[in-house]
Amino acid sequence: MAGERLAQGLKGLADERVDHRFKSLPPDAEGRTVGELAAERRNLFHDGFTTPLLALSAESVAHNLALMETYAARHGLAFAPHGKTCMAPQLFARQLEHGAWGITAAVPHQVRVYRHYGIQQIFLANELVDAAALRWLAGELAADPGFRFVCYVDSLRGIELMDAALREAGATRPVDVVVELGAGEGARTGVRTEAECLELADAIAGVDTLRLVGVAGYEGEVPDATPERVTAWLRRLVALAVEFDASGRFADLDQIVISAGGSAWFDAVAEVFADIPELSAPPLKLLRSGAYVSHDDGHYREVTPFNRIPEEGALRPAFRLWAQVVSRPTPEQAFLNAGKRDAAYDLHLPQAQVVRSGRDGTLRPAGGVTVTGLSDQHAWVRTERAGDLEVGDWVGLGLSHPCTSFDKWQLIPLVEQDGTVTDFIRTFF
Repeated sequence: MAGERLAQGLKGLADERVDHRFKSLPPDAEGRTVGELAAERRNLFHDGFTTPLLALSAESVAHNLALMETYAARHGLAFAPHGKTCMAPQLFARQLEHGAWGITAAVPHQVRVYRHYGIQQIFLANELVDAAALRWLAGELAADPGFRFVCYVDSLRGIELMDAALREAGATRPVDVVVELGAGEGARTGVRTEAECLELADAIAGVDTLRLVGVAGYEGEVPDATPERVTAWLRRLVALAVEFDASGRFADLDQIVISAGGSAWFDAVAEVFADIPELSAPPLKLLRSGAYVSHDDGHYREVTPFNRIPEEGALRPAFRLWAQVVSRPTPEQAFLNAGKRDAAYDLHLPQAQVVRSGRDGTLRPAGGVTVTGLSDQHAWVRTERAGDLEVGDWVGLGLSHPCTSFDKWQLIPLVEQDGTVTDFIRTFF
């Protein structure tokens, strides 16, 4: 049933009509369905697409999906990739096809999107204290016995709010929760000390609307992170699970959830989780990395664990933002028609990678071309030579930070290496 719901949801995306809502699609595609447009297999450069235009490499996405599936299986990890990165049901479906346990969310809206598309196992990496969201969740759990939901708890007040809202909603199933261990002083959310974690576990045991199923956290927030500091925190997390189990807090569970793992330290997670001792129930070693599906040409290229473990493979950047030179006021300066509305800029500026001639379509490396700033709808470009760019050229830009790239585009062409568009990825932000 869940598979049918997802398939039906994806069909609904393919049946959506193309119109002015979607940036940069060919004007003559107006009125076609997304599926019809994809079936035409248009060329990104010759068949009516306008700039700026974000594209995803079909080959890189396929490679990244397969690589992380192999990595997780090799290390005995379950995988719930963080869906906030792409918020794209088509990519969720492919992640599940590649062995994902479920999909991670950050906020209630994302959980609602996932459920609309039939995602059956959801990990909410946050404490859920919104009464309206909890009432909705209680209804979802009651209506679908196969739906598995897990979320963080990191405060006594949070437990109080969750219990009150679920009782008011007449919840028929308890909500599964994990105690979130904070990554250290000055880090983000999470309980700072093991003593406080034990206090929360006692409070959860005192209500029947919640069920303690494990522990979790986010090692990416370890202050001044180094391999040694990240590993030390992960060992604290495992030790907390062992202590909870030894004191009987996980009685009658089929699995004990132990979850961590962003996109920068999953090698440390794999190493530490490999040494989890025998518990009263099998551990669900749940990794939550999300940026891998598209990777990038900036931040994650620098921090990916595959830089430390090259023998295990390498992710490939899948994004390319195409923008056009619309002004060349001086030999040293040019302006592209893509800006903050189109490109991620919170971590690094876009990088000029390739130039496609506006005269004959030939490609050349973007040597001497540097993006120096972004306005709302313009990229400021410095050039070393007068002949580096001319008005009408297309410039292919590499981006940094997938989470703030996907969210600027509602419909993203999936493009093969020769420029053929094979599909369009719908996002929900």
